[in-house]
Amino acid sequence: MNKEKKSIVVLGSTGSVGLSTLSVIEQNKDRFETFALTAHSKIDLLIEQCHRFEPKYLVVSDPNKLSNLKSKIETAGLDVIALAGQDGLNEIVQHDFVDFVVSGIVGAAGLGPIHKALSTGKTVLVANKEPIVMAGDFLARVARECEGVILPVDSEHNAIFQCLSPLLPPYYSEQGISKILLTASGGPFLQTSLADLRNVTVAQAIKHPKWNMGRKISVDSATMMNKGLEVIEAHHLFAVPAEAIEVVIHPQSTVHSLVQYIDGSTLAQLANPDMRVPIAHCLNYPKRVKLNVDHVSVKDILTLQFQEPDFKRFPCLPLAYEALSNGSAAVIGLNAINEVIVDEFLNEKIGFSDIPYFLEAALNAFEAPTPSSIEDVLEVDTAARQCVRQILMKSQTAEHGLSN
Repeated sequence: MNKEKKSIVVLGSTGSVGLSTLSVIEQNKDRFETFALTAHSKIDLLIEQCHRFEPKYLVVSDPNKLSNLKSKIETAGLDVIALAGQDGLNEIVQHDFVDFVVSGIVGAAGLGPIHKALSTGKTVLVANKEPIVMAGDFLARVARECEGVILPVDSEHNAIFQCLSPLLPPYYSEQGISKILLTASGGPFLQTSLADLRNVTVAQAIKHPKWNMGRKISVDSATMMNKGLEVIEAHHLFAVPAEAIEVVIHPQSTVHSLVQYIDGSTLAQLANPDMRVPIAHCLNYPKRVKLNVDHVSVKDILTLQFQEPDFKRFPCLPLAYEALSNGSAAVIGLNAINEVIVDEFLNEKIGFSDIPYFLEAALNAFEAPTPSSIEDVLEVDTAARQCVRQILMKSQTAEHGLSN
C-alpha cells in the first residue's frame, strides 16, 4: 500500500453510502486508496468494485457466501484476499495500514466493527446511526481511551459538525449552543391523508423524494423514525439534552441542520441532497477539496419551506423522544424493535400503519437493566428483538384464529 495516500475500509461498499464513498475516492485518487471493501450478499457488484478499486481484501458479512466469493475471485483472476463474517470485518478494520473506516452497514450489525476500529485508534466515519444510538457513550469512551476519532457522515449531524467551532470540543456546553434544529424532508407521505397511510405499499415507502437510500432507512424516513434515531444520535455525538433538539420539516432537503447559539447567532449548513458532500468533508477534515457536485443556488434558497412535524402523522418521532428520556436500555430497545418491525413490513407481513402500533406495544412491554458494557448492549438488543417477535407472533396467531 502507498502510505503517501490515506487507506480506507468501506463497510457496506455495495450500499448507497458505500457507492457514494467510492465516488469520492475516485475523484481523489491522489489522496486515497481502498484497503478493503465489504458487502452482505451482493457478490457480483463487490467483484466489479474490486476490478475498479483494487483493494487488498474483500469481505462478505454472510459466511455462507464466502465460497461463492472465492469462486468468483478465482474466475476473475483477481489478486485479493477473501474473508467472511464478523471475524473478517473485525480483522480488516484493525489492520495497521488502515487510516479511515467508513461504516455504511445497515442496522445494529455495524456496532462490532466500529468498536474494534476505534479500539485500535482509527478514524471512523459513521453513516449508520444505529451503533451510535445503541452505544454512543461506550463508543465515545473507547475513542477517548484509544485515540480513535468519530466523524459524523449522516447529513444532518455532519451539518451540525460543520456549524461548530473547530477550536473547541464539539459539545453542547463547550460550544455555547442554545438549540439544535434537525431538518427532515417529511418523506414520501408528507401530503398523504392519514386514512390513505393504511394502504401504503412497500414500493411506495422505499421511494424517497430526495435521497437515494437503502430499503430500511427509506421506511424509517417515511415513518420519521429515522429522525427520531437522529435526535438520539445528536444527543450522543454532541452531548445535547433532548429538550435542546428540535425537529423541523423541510421538504427541499437543502438545509441539513441549524445550530442556534446563546449569543443570538444561528448557523446553518446548506447543500444539495448528495451524500458525497458529508463524506468528502469527513475524509478531508479539517481541509476541503474540490468535489464535482452541484452547488445550491440563490434561486433555490428563495423557495425553501419549513414547518413543524405533525405527531399524528408521525407517531414514531415522539416515541423516540420518550425512549431517550427513559434511558439507554429503552433507546437500545427502540432501535432493535424498530429493525424487526420494519423488516416485517418489508416482507409484507404487516402494514405501514402497523409500524408505530407494534413499536409502541413492544416498548411498553419491554424492560431491561441499564447496560454497563458493549456486551450488555448486545444482550439488551437481543432481548428487545425477542420481545417484539413474541408480540408479532401473538398478533399473527390471533388474526389467523379470526380468519378461521
